[in-house]
Amino acid sequence: MKKLILSILILTTLSFDSFKEDAFDVGEYFKFRIHYGIVNAGYATLEVKDATINNKKVFHAVGKGYTTGMSKFFFKVEDLYESYFDKETGSPYRYIRKINEGGYTKNQEGIFNQNENRVLVKDYKRKSEKTIITSDAVQDIISSFYYLRNHPNIDKLKSGEAISIDMFFDDEITKFKLKYIGRQDITTKFGTVSTMMFKPLVQTGRVFKEKESVTLWITDDDNKVPVRIKADLAVGSLKADLDEYKGLKNPFKVKK
Repeated sequence: MKKLILSILILTTLSFDSFKEDAFDVGEYFKFRIHYGIVNAGYATLEVKDATINNKKVFHAVGKGYTTGMSKFFFKVEDLYESYFDKETGSPYRYIRKINEGGYTKNQEGIFNQNENRVLVKDYKRKSEKTIITSDAVQDIISSFYYLRNHPNIDKLKSGEAISIDMFFDDEITKFKLKYIGRQDITTKFGTVSTMMFKPLVQTGRVFKEKESVTLWITDDDNKVPVRIKADLAVGSLKADLDEYKGLKNPFKVKK
């Protein structure tokens, strides 16, 4: 379940053609409280650090998801996602995925060659390697979140418009579509916040009831921070709310 919400947090953002000044910087940190129905199921965090790859300064983003309280006795989750990506272009150089979800584990590393549209995937659990062909300007699951927050056209979207992004995940390229719904003021623990609403078009079946089962609210400011996510699942519902933040590059706007 924590994999699901962390994936939603990262995937349900936006796709455009150009890059602008960063909406974030080193030191930014988010913590989300996750509820499954009325149960406090756990937390997900995202943090931006500094790193160096090939003598070049890059962003190092770390995403974690974990269960707490009684939830971890029924379904223990400890997920770690990391991405190293370019400070100017947002292109990923390396990703790490190390997860444990109720006994289901993965331990992978991916090394991107953007010039050749390839990614070398190292599977440490299976002790194997393989090279996968990617599309142009592909992102990994973590770098997508930060890359797409920077695009300038978000405030120009019209209700009902759908956009897409290519993302590398689970050894394949995923075409992810997102539909803009409109603007809404919502009540958070920080006060009333102006937000933009989106519905990602998800695959129906085992997890989701229908294609538009997920709704995302992001701040209608220069940060574009996700403050709430709701998902109607095949069994029950999931909700994540921003619980803590620090190190934002721009002021977090709250209505009085």
